Amino acid sequence: MYIQNKAFGDEYEARLILFSAIEPGHTGWSQEIQRVGAVNVLQGLLGGQYNFKSCSTLLRKIEQTNIEMLQTSLVVSDSVFIYPGHTEWPKQVDQLANSPIGLIVKGDLSQLSHKSIAIVGTREPSQYGKEMAFDFATAFVNQGWNVVSGGALGIDTCAHVAALKATGKTVAVIASGVMVDYPSSNSKLFRAISMQGAMVSEVMPYIHAAQNRFLTRNRLIAALSCATLVVEAAHRSGSLRTARDAADLMRPVMAIPGQLNSPTSKGCHRLIAERAAEIVTCVQDAVEFVGVNQ
Repeated sequence: MYIQNKAFGDEYEARLILFSAIEPGHTGWSQEIQRVGAVNVLQGLLGGQYNFKSCSTLLRKIEQTNIEMLQTSLVVSDSVFIYPGHTEWPKQVDQLANSPIGLIVKGDLSQLSHKSIAIVGTREPSQYGKEMAFDFATAFVNQGWNVVSGGALGIDTCAHVAALKATGKTVAVIASGVMVDYPSSNSKLFRAISMQGAMVSEVMPYIHAAQNRFLTRNRLIAALSCATLVVEAAHRSGSLRTARDAADLMRPVMAIPGQLNSPTSKGCHRLIAERAAEIVTCVQDAVEFVGVNQ
């Protein structure tokens, strides 16, 4: 019952408590916090102003929260919690219908607002897909852009690695906490990203990944980027969700075609056929389409 006995007038503490208790991407709570502020939402929950039956699970989580432990986890993980109003808050994410309550960032906060391209795709790319991801990431870094992706195996990893090798900056938006290396094989890469860019998460530092969070984090990849490029993707793919999220935000979406019988290119072909993405067949196409000097 730690929280019930404390009055909250601090937006930072209220946001951090709600952030730790509410599942990422919850449209209702996101909009309510935007409408009245985190302090009023937290006090309203504790004061019974919201429907108890629908909020009972959330309320139990909040009542069991220890704000000092939350803050300690940030210090130990060398990360920071930011939210709307923070000087380094990436304002472009506020365009989302379910904008984040806050973000935990490990690395250079300023990179979140830098001009960036999202490069996403399958976890099981062909050699062609790997080469395309590498070439396009390198080209955009050379144009002064950052590369944003999801830290997953496959195309995500290729894009991050290419950006680092080109001495650029890259941002990984992950589905776990910043202290949980998922996948574990990317542990070394994640350390490099936090040194030469930023790791971004919508859960507390030691929280493990959950399947639903891979989809909700995709909206952040799209929102943090000026444009999205899908390199290789299956007919049903999380990368297509990122592309749809980018389109909803009126951001340019591009897709690279592959062999007609390639399963890993069916998603790209679907986006192109539905005119949901611009077809790009070379780096120059992409550079001209998004206008790197915009």
